[in-house]
Parts: sequence; structure tokens; C-alpha cells
Amino acid sequence: MSPLHPTLLKVRQRIEKRSAASRAQYLDSLPAGPSPRTSMGCANLAHATAVFPTADKFKIAVEKAPHLGIVTAYNDMLSAHQPFAVYPAKIAGYAQEVGVTTQVAGGTPAMCDGITQGREGMELSLFSRDVIALSACVGLSHDVFDGGILLGVCDKIAPGLLIGALAFGHLPFVFIPAGPMSSGLSNPEKAKIRQLASEGKADRATLLRAEEAAYHSSGTCTFYGTANSNQLMLDFMGLQYPGGAFCAPNSPERERLIQHSVHAIARAAAPDHRNVLKLAELVNSTSLLNALVGLMASGGSTNHTIHWITVARAAGYLIDWTDLDEISSVTPLLTRVYPNGTEDVNAFHAAGGTGYLLRTLIEGGFVDGSAMTSFGCSLGECLDGLLQASSQSSNLDVLRPHTQPFQPDGGIRLLQGNLGRSVCKVSAVKQVNRSITAPCRVFSDQHEVIEAFERDEFTQDVVVVVIHQGPKANGMPELHKLTPVLGVLQDRGLAVALVTDGRMSGASGKVLAAIHVSPEAMQDGPIGKLRDGDLIRIDADHGVLQTDADLKNRKVQTMPARSGNLGRSYFNAWRRAVSGAEQGATHLFEEF
Repeated sequence: MSPLHPTLLKVRQRIEKRSAASRAQYLDSLPAGPSPRTSMGCANLAHATAVFPTADKFKIAVEKAPHLGIVTAYNDMLSAHQPFAVYPAKIAGYAQEVGVTTQVAGGTPAMCDGITQGREGMELSLFSRDVIALSACVGLSHDVFDGGILLGVCDKIAPGLLIGALAFGHLPFVFIPAGPMSSGLSNPEKAKIRQLASEGKADRATLLRAEEAAYHSSGTCTFYGTANSNQLMLDFMGLQYPGGAFCAPNSPERERLIQHSVHAIARAAAPDHRNVLKLAELVNSTSLLNALVGLMASGGSTNHTIHWITVARAAGYLIDWTDLDEISSVTPLLTRVYPNGTEDVNAFHAAGGTGYLLRTLIEGGFVDGSAMTSFGCSLGECLDGLLQASSQSSNLDVLRPHTQPFQPDGGIRLLQGNLGRSVCKVSAVKQVNRSITAPCRVFSDQHEVIEAFERDEFTQDVVVVVIHQGPKANGMPELHKLTPVLGVLQDRGLAVALVTDGRMSGASGKVLAAIHVSPEAMQDGPIGKLRDGDLIRIDADHGVLQTDADLKNRKVQTMPARSGNLGRSYFNAWRRAVSGAEQGATHLFEEF
């Protein structure tokens, strides 16, 4: 095992030093371990075990065998979560094999950004992560469990579950994912038809057939967006079966993964292991850095420049975009999975998947293989024992060794200048498109951009600026509806880029985009003072986000009035309290 890269070691030590007080405060806030059931009132215990047969009640109340709580994000609107319908029964069966009991502690909401893209519901999307965290806490609040099993896959759902579970970090936890759907219509072909539809060259029926051919069964979407980035990062943290994220649903491989995971958390919850394998010990500076290296090496979603900062904060660590930028600067890009390539996550898994990616990054000194996992072994030990990970990639167009990267640095950059700080995903942006200096057009809504495109108003190089899309403004929705439009303009030969205080989808890629701009317009951010025609320079290679315009005497453009329907008004208090994007866009913590 190679020593950790010196830059990564420096970043880790800096995070540890910065976080010394907050990490200690987090650890001090946790109980020493699960509450003894003998301390529970008889009525409390009777309520908790009312549905169990007598034998299981005896195990829980008298034998005190490990009792595991399941927190599930099941619903059958999300294809990725539909398989979870049968998981509690499967888990209970495998738990019985090793003499432990399980119980569904609670359910959490789980929304699909693919359904809400461009619609009002997308304004609830980012906040749903914190709702999920709070829901997980409610489910676990009964204090009868010795460990937990987390069932969640997609964008805000897995981070939300992890954030919630960290409030119970004195217990061990494991994630059990559901896996991707089989490959359908290729992602490049789907994107092509979307662009044709945006130009009026493909009708609605054609577009719908294409979308249905791409999204056609249970399992996660097969492109490498936020959901699948979640899965890879959880593998890298050792919180789910390492290398198992992209096993197919309903396959023998998936069934073995479920069984191994249940048996592992049963062992971890035993009295002689639980203090070693409790979540608070596993989510540490080493595992967090490993996850962020995985994100950069795989060209993963920019959404995690928000989510994993919040995950880290829940464990007492303070991480910022400068840390992420330095991690990315030395982490080689080793995967090409759509939108960063043409193949999907099934091809990535077939080439060697997260198991091989972990192995080569450990060999290269980019991932610390000594990090402990929920399975009672280190990451490095898991690769050779539990997982028997591939020792080479079977498809170098999709997955490469650290000695043969697609590019020498990672997929995400920090951009900064007199317009603030932002993040930029470059893994899918061609080198020729990574810098632009052009006049801007300023909009307050993505639909205004689409309408201007339909009026054929974009005829020269342009930086499209969309303001009042930050967490305080409207909950920071994704602006993925702009992807086909901006892609068409770029394909027409225009130099084009996006600047926004909002988010883009993890599926976005080929157009240069400075996103999550902070401070946001609603916080008097400079982005809100831009006017049509102002010259903007974006340079992803040199980390520049700059305007030549004199903004000193300008006021931020007024945010247009928005309707409070469809539940959005219930989140007004959250918008007032939410932190900035670089602090995780959360309202859960009093200090940032």
C-alpha cells in the first residue's frame, strides 16, 4: 500500500486542525453506546415489541441480542427505490440466520429530480435532504436499536440518511443499495433527441419514446449523475459493501450483497465490536477524504460539493471548496461514464467498477486503504477478501489505472474572482470550451432563458447568467432544463457558458458552467448586480470567475415575486435560516 499523496495528507491534516473543536464537540455529544434495554420502562418495551412473536420478544427484551433498525426511503415512484419494497423481509430473513432481530424504524420521503426538473417541486429538492435527515432521526429516536440499516440511493436521499444517522453515531450502520436498471437507449442518443426537441426538430411523441426507452425499469438511472456518485462515495467510505454499488437488482450478486451486509451489521452491533465500528468512528477525516477523492477520480456530481460538506459537518468536520479544489488538483481522472463519456454505469461495473477504482487509487497513494469499514475490515482488506476486486480494468475506454489517467487532475474546479466563489465540473467539458470571455445575458428564471432561445435571441457568444436561484432565494433548484438549450448553442459554434447561484444536475456536462456562485444574489452577491452586456471571463483552467463591469454603485436586481403554492411556503423559515452553498446549504447547524 503506497503512502498517501503529500497534498492529500496536507489537506487532511488541515481539515483535522480546523475541525478539532467541532469534532470533539460532536463526539462528546454522543452516548457511550446503545441504552441498555433493562433501563427501558416495561410499557416502552412492550410497545416496541408488540408486533413480534414471543420468541423474538424474548431475544430483544431478555437475551438482548442485537436489534437492528431499518430506515427506508422506499417508494415506487422512484425506480431506484422500488426494489426496496421487499428488502425489509429479506433483511429479516438474513438477520434470523445469525440470531438477531430487525424492525422498520421509520420511512423517509424520497423525491425524484428527474420528475421535478423545471417544475415548481424542484424548489423543495435540496431542502428534502434535511427533511430526510430529520425523518431518519425520528425513526431512530425510540432508542431501542443496537445498529441500523439505511435503504436509500438517490440524490439527496443517501446524504440525508447519513446526516440523520450521524446524530446516532454511537451505533454502527450500513447502507444497502438497490442497484442500477439495465441499459436501455444510450445516454448520448437520449441527449441528442433532447437537443433536437429543444430546436423543434423532434416532436413530443418522439421525445417521450426516447425517454421511456432510457428509463424503463426498476433501478437507478444508468448515467453517472448525483445518485450514482452517492453510491460510489459510500463504497469509498466503507459504509456499504465495497464494490457492490452497481450490482444489478434481483441478481445473485445483489442477493449475496444483501446477506453479507446484514451479517456484517449484526457482527458490528455485537457488544465487543460496536464501539470500534460505530458510525462516529468510521466517518472520520480519512473516510471523508477517500470519498472526495472517489468523487474527483470518477468525474462525479457537483451536488456533492454541497452534500458532503454537510455530511462532514454532521460528523464535526469543517470542509470548504478550497479543500475540494486541492483534492481535485492532484487526483487523476480515471473514469469516462456518461455524461463524461459515452458508456453507462453498467459498463463501468463490468470493467471493474468501484472495486478496481478503489484498488488502483490505493496503489497510487490517493486513497487510504487502512480506513476501517462497516464490515470489520479495512478497505484494502475488503478488496482482497470480501470483494476479491478486479486487478485490472477490462475496458480502458471506461476505467483506467492511476498510471494511465484520462487527465492528470480531477473533475471539479473552484472558480473565484470579483463575482464570488463557484464550482465547475470540467470532466465532460472539452479543453477548447473551458474558457470564455463574452457579454452576458441576465435572467431570473431558467424558463426565461428557454423562451429567449425559442425567439432565436442567442446569435453571438454569450454567458447566460441566471440569478435568484440560491438556497435563500428559492431553495436552489437544479437548472437541468438548460442543458439541451445551451448544448445546441455550443453545437452551433457559439462560445457559451452558464453562471448561476443555482445548481445543475449531476447529468449535466459538456457546457462550461460556474454554478453555486456564492454569495448568492439574495445575499447581495455581485452576481445579482450584473446587467445585460457586461463582459464576463470564465477560465476553468486557471480558476477565474471575473467581470470587467464596475459593480460598486449597482444594486442587486429585485427578485420577481413567486407563488407559494405546492408546499413551497412551508419552507420560508428554512430559506431565511439556510447557510450558503459552500457551507452545505443547510439549516441544521447553528454555526458554520
